[in-house]
Amino acid sequence: MAWTTTQDPETFEAAAGAFLRSRPVRHTVLLSVVSSLRSPGADAYGARAPELGWWRPGEAAPVGAAFVWTPPRTALLSPMPDEAAEALVEMLVTERSGIPGVKAGHAVAEAVSGAWQRHHGGTVTCVQRLRLHRLDRLIEPSPAPAGTARRATTADRELLLAWSTAFATEIGGTPRDGARAVDERIAGGRWLLWESGGRPVSMACHTAPLAGAARIAPVYTPPELRGRGYAGAVTAAVSRSVRARGTREVLLFTDLANPTSNALYRRLGYRPVEDQLVLEFGRE
Repeated sequence: MAWTTTQDPETFEAAAGAFLRSRPVRHTVLLSVVSSLRSPGADAYGARAPELGWWRPGEAAPVGAAFVWTPPRTALLSPMPDEAAEALVEMLVTERSGIPGVKAGHAVAEAVSGAWQRHHGGTVTCVQRLRLHRLDRLIEPSPAPAGTARRATTADRELLLAWSTAFATEIGGTPRDGARAVDERIAGGRWLLWESGGRPVSMACHTAPLAGAARIAPVYTPPELRGRGYAGAVTAAVSRSVRARGTREVLLFTDLANPTSNALYRRLGYRPVEDQLVLEFGRE
């Protein structure tokens, strides 16, 4: 029972791609990150090479777990049995990887937390609690706000870049190569803007469909324009667009510390799938 690691996304895809695609809802973030590492390239999330790994319960057994780490961010972990979590932490500690933390489903996060303290000591702090949702039946906002949705074009590039940066700053995230990510999404027709009074007031985007699933992210309305229903309207529009393309599963994450967004997406027809924790490792 051992982990195999690589810095090559193609090698990882050959070994673990089928495993990730077998559960596209639970593996949504790993699938989209690996896709970005394969195209446009392994530097999609920064100059330092990614670390990718897969675990088998036996030498001839199929892959049963995976992780993706794009420094300096936390590592993304698939669902996995406790023995895989234990072996992963032991490997990371032995290799002195410098990993800052992990993002995983609640049970896996708890297993990793315990293993980390046994093997490494120090502290493990939960810095964020997230909830993964999937769209059941889309419920249109009522009453709908004034305005209409339209697909973003290259003329919107600077606005999208500014709003994407503001969104990343607001949630405390580490943005990807902003300009490249924005350009990719414009070219793929995946950005939607809500316009009211002749100007954009909110935006939403979705990831490229992979294994029959796509994720809504990000959704952003400038602070001075919030509370008017724009975020709900543009989210409904982009959700409808994803379904119209034939994608079976439409997903999104919410921060459980934000009751407004959680209530909004419930009203639109999104239903909980699982809770995830973001853990930060402290050093002794």
